[in-house]
Amino acid sequence: MKQIVKYILICFTILGGVQIQAQELNKEAFNLINLDTKGLEEVKQFYNEGKYHEAASALLSYYKNRKGIVFPDINLNNLKISKSEQKMADEALEHKFFAHKGYQPSFFYGDDIDWTYWPVKDNELRWQLHRQKWFIPMGKAYRISGDEKYAKEWVFQYMDWINKNPLKTGLTSKRKTISSGEVEYDGDNVSDDNVRYAWRPLEVSNRLQDQASEFLLFNTSKYFTPEFFTQFLVNVHRHAVHIINNYSKQGNHLLFEAQRILYAGIFFPEFKDAPTWRQSAISILNKEIQVQVYNDGMQFELDPHYHLATINIFFKALQMADANGYRNEFPQSFLDTIENMITVMYNLSFPDYSNPLFSDAKKNSKSEMIKNYKQWLKVFPNNETIRYFATEGKDGKLPDYTSKAFTTSGFFIFRNGWDMQSTSMIIKAGPPAFWHCQPDNGTFELFIKGRNFFPDAGSYVYAGDDEVMKWRNWFRQTMVHKTLTLDNKTLEKTDSKCLLWKINEPTEILVTENPSYEGLKHRRSIFFVDKKFFVIVDEAIGNAHGKVGIHYQMCEGDITTDPKALKAYTNFKDGNNIVLQAFSDMKPNMEEEEGWVSYEYRQKAKREAFSFNIDKKSSDGYSRFITVILPVENSKKIPAIDAKFENKSFNEKSIGITVKIGKDKYKLGYNL
Repeated sequence: MKQIVKYILICFTILGGVQIQAQELNKEAFNLINLDTKGLEEVKQFYNEGKYHEAASALLSYYKNRKGIVFPDINLNNLKISKSEQKMADEALEHKFFAHKGYQPSFFYGDDIDWTYWPVKDNELRWQLHRQKWFIPMGKAYRISGDEKYAKEWVFQYMDWINKNPLKTGLTSKRKTISSGEVEYDGDNVSDDNVRYAWRPLEVSNRLQDQASEFLLFNTSKYFTPEFFTQFLVNVHRHAVHIINNYSKQGNHLLFEAQRILYAGIFFPEFKDAPTWRQSAISILNKEIQVQVYNDGMQFELDPHYHLATINIFFKALQMADANGYRNEFPQSFLDTIENMITVMYNLSFPDYSNPLFSDAKKNSKSEMIKNYKQWLKVFPNNETIRYFATEGKDGKLPDYTSKAFTTSGFFIFRNGWDMQSTSMIIKAGPPAFWHCQPDNGTFELFIKGRNFFPDAGSYVYAGDDEVMKWRNWFRQTMVHKTLTLDNKTLEKTDSKCLLWKINEPTEILVTENPSYEGLKHRRSIFFVDKKFFVIVDEAIGNAHGKVGIHYQMCEGDITTDPKALKAYTNFKDGNNIVLQAFSDMKPNMEEEEGWVSYEYRQKAKREAFSFNIDKKSSDGYSRFITVILPVENSKKIPAIDAKFENKSFNEKSIGITVKIGKDKYKLGYNL
């Protein structure tokens, strides 16, 4: 006789003003599991006899006690919880959910949780609510403290989310991409929030991966009942199937989804579909590492933040496979590519382990980067440079070079050393890329003696309503990057080519060229003179007319601008300053501009920004500037600086300039 078994967790206990719901055993779980798996004999027998509660109890007992599945993300023997994680867990008890780091303090989602609540119309806030970031902190708080209130509330929230966010059928096959970061749905239900936010494949994959950790953290609780476990398994399976049928088309989303499908296929091998999940994920990862990573090791979104994320996607997949006997599914070339990507990462980092804010990048913390290097070292123990950065230079070796070019992806690094007293300029000038890449070809950051004097703009926000998009578009526009514009317009084309890269000489040289606008290309030549200071030559070439400007944005702090002298300089008291001065034979003027910098999502700071501009006529074949950036100790004792072109007009094949710093004269130039 068929039975419907209900197990009442709590009948009338109120937690946070909400009554804990009854849990119903979900027999679908037994159809999803291969009951012929070794160790499930008792489960199969109970199920065949119609003893579903006993079967669920045996199934949960099997999962609690099974051996041979290694999950590297959680070490129950050395579990730690940070202050921020404890805060997330405690606030979650009150339904104050940590949906996004950029929106703190956390919003209150109601005693009767409203999963559609959208206090700020930023898409990321809504999407990331459905990543349930506070669930694992709740699990850690429960395991470490033994307090059942965390498990009790987690079970309630887990089931509340399922009940209020059903996966509706008939919607998933009608998708269209409105940007690389967003997916809309066609048809009558185009605005269906349940599909767009709760069931976007990226968020689904996030929840899918975390459910392995949640199982390990909570399965000892009295609230993790056999009945609940059947609901849990059905939910895990639903998540995996939804991703398999709705993979993103490209980019980091596709990689995240595949890596997390691999996690599910390995951690839950008892599912009948698990072999298909593993095969699908491994196939995508092996293919996409060749598609999404250039031959120089850079991920094709050309964003240091997402490059790092991509390294860790591939690395986590490899780690999970290796720990559970699937390493042979990834060829040696897979490992070699990850190692090359790490090489790009430490080259695109400054001596303090921070990264440029190019495109949508956020600023890395030193502690997090050291953790990354330590993890990577486990897989690449013979890489002495990874060892160097993992140990903060206590062991290992630095690269045997300073300046470096990644010509395919268009990243170039001038250095005179690797320590905190050294100088590093990182330039971005590469091919077209995808959604996270901003139209900023030619921009750079400059780090001298521990200070980043020219941080790039960053991103601030991604997408949302008009107010959010206003700021999104402000931070993306070309004129807020250190490059050349026509009438302050955003670049029409970003496809820079490297014309010259010359290093290992007293003056190192980079020349790139971008077809920026219809009728106007931008050639930027950078000279690293005596590996001490920089001279930048910008040439706007073509018959387009309008205001040609080169833009600079400086670090926060005391900055003096001198429009008459076309000059700006810092006034720091620590003896670490720079002066920037522009020159041209075409009568430029200096204009102050609005300046902001964003190191983290939804955080921005004011800073000094300005441009040097020339009114170009259509009859003028070119406009050109020289900019000198000179380190100085005392901004009150800046030496006289002068610079001029030696060639009377633009020459396609060569350039010559003379620069004077005090009494010193420098002849600079090149022939292509």
